[in-house]
Parts: sequence; structure tokens; C-alpha cells
Amino acid sequence: MTIRIVRLGSPREQGEGLRIGTVRRPPRGVRKEEYASKDIYDVWFPNLSPSEELLKEAKAADDARAWQLFKRKFVAEMKRPDASRELDLLAALSHQSDMSIGCYCEDEARCHRSVLRELLAQRGAKLR
Repeated sequence: MTIRIVRLGSPREQGEGLRIGTVRRPPRGVRKEEYASKDIYDVWFPNLSPSEELLKEAKAADDARAWQLFKRKFVAEMKRPDASRELDLLAALSHQSDMSIGCYCEDEARCHRSVLRELLAQRGAKLR
């Protein structure tokens, strides 16, 4: 049982489990009924995505310093009680079932999902 960190829209791996989209907005031009069949996500969970304002900063982060500033602010957002409890829940569930969480970004190193990976690991999640 594990959590996989994935790029939404990428082909699913065997045993991946429920795919959770931790993105601020659903994909444009795709009908809701097609999200799962197009390997986007099964459940939309924007609670674990950066706020609108912070998302703009992330997209504009063109150097290491700007990325670190985004990362620090996103970690602060994830320390809020609701987000913190949601991360705790996912970490606990990773010991009971397979699931994946993801975002659309091509490069995980410059995506909030890399920060989610770190936060989940700190909570004892089983990650793959």
C-alpha cells in the first residue's frame, strides 16, 4: 500500500489505485465524465493545491530563489489546520490502500507535488 506522486494525464501504472487531482482547476476542454478514462484523475481535491495567488507565483518562479520562496509559502498554507489534517489522513490511508496524487506540471521538481511528497513523507506516508 502506497501513495504514488504522478503527473495527471500520464498513463496509469498497474496498482496505482485511486488517482487524486491536487490541482486548483479541472482540465479545460474535457468533460467531467472523461477525467478518469483520460487518466487525469478520479477525484478532484483542490484543497491540497496552492492558492490562486500562490499558483501565479509558482508559474512565475524562474530561478531557485523564487522557487524556494514559493515552496516556503506553500508549506505555510499546508500547515493550516484543514490542510494539515487532510495530509495526515492521506498519510494514514497510505498504510491501508494504494492511491496516487498529482498535478499537471511536466517537471515534478518545479511543481507543488514535490512539496506534497515531502510533507507526506514527514507524516510517515508510504510513498512509492
